[in-house]
Amino acid sequence: MSEVTAPYQPGTPCWLDLMVPDQQAALDFYRDLFGWQGEVGPEEFGGYSVCTLKGKPVAGIMNAMSMGDEPPPPNWTSYFSSADADATQAAISANGGTVIAPAMDVGTMGRMLIAADPQGAVFGVWQAMEFPGAQIVNEPGALVWNQLSTTDPKGAGAFYGPALGLEAAPMPDMPEFTGFQVNGRTIGGVQGMENLPEGVPPHWLVNFVVDDTDSTVDALVRAGGSVMVPPFDMEKVGRMAVLQDPQGAAFAVVALSDPVKP
Repeated sequence: MSEVTAPYQPGTPCWLDLMVPDQQAALDFYRDLFGWQGEVGPEEFGGYSVCTLKGKPVAGIMNAMSMGDEPPPPNWTSYFSSADADATQAAISANGGTVIAPAMDVGTMGRMLIAADPQGAVFGVWQAMEFPGAQIVNEPGALVWNQLSTTDPKGAGAFYGPALGLEAAPMPDMPEFTGFQVNGRTIGGVQGMENLPEGVPPHWLVNFVVDDTDSTVDALVRAGGSVMVPPFDMEKVGRMAVLQDPQGAAFAVVALSDPVKP
């Protein structure tokens, strides 16, 4: 089990959650696809569900909440660890980002905010108190990678450095790609949008490990999901696919060539 027991270093992806119109349908879908367990949570937290794998928290699922005239489209949000959410919020604003939901306490669990980078990619920030974040990563059914697609890859490095403490640098095993590092450890990547369909906005894509990409895709299609990028082999990584759940939230899956350390 790739269990996380130490606190997340600031800047490291530490949590992710899904916002959808039908929370219960999403809970049922991801239970069947990844083996998660979860139920609608208490009213004081808006019914937020903390889903578990092998009894450990791995992701959240909640009903879509309107922050304007219309509720947002179904989406996964990546959260990055912060030692001080208020200071991170100030750094985001100072470097051209937009604060969508200002820093707020989530009971005694932690302090969070939602923001967008200068190109519009949305992300979250989590300052842990009682709840540190995902406690299983890098194994089937859990998060393994966060990939930023942006119209300005170089500008992304200039923003995420001072805002979140991420350093853009070539990836050790694949120098042709740019990764985001925390203390020299690659925790995510960044790419341009030249190969994406027209109209797709800048975004962070969450990647989950699976045992078998092709069988996962088959199961997703049977459950009403759709395939955005069919399974393909990526050298030094594994077999990948980019998918949408039945409500339209995009995510990727990968059967890894080699295990990844937490």
